[in-house]
Amino acid sequence: MKTTTISMRLPKPEAARLARLAREMQMERPTFLRRALRRGARDLMFDYACEAYRGGRVTLSRAAELADIGIREMLLRMREAGLELHYDVEDLETDLRA
Repeated sequence: MKTTTISMRLPKPEAARLARLAREMQMERPTFLRRALRRGARDLMFDYACEAYRGGRVTLSRAAELADIGIREMLLRMREAGLELHYDVEDLETDLRA
């Protein structure tokens, strides 16, 4: 797998807190940071998808795609996000074409 280096600046207390947590979890700092970044990115993607669905800008299937999860998981997680299912025949036809 090809990789790329990403650098960023953090306030010293925040960097120290992350390093301390990595040690407590007995992980090397790069491994810990990759996991934290992945988890945070998944959460942000889900939040973005929920807002787009809530605003009527995307269908359920597109929201699931934006969140990088399956429709079933999207349906299961909608309650925690405070979303209601808005799904009509037109949405079904759109999803069937996709």
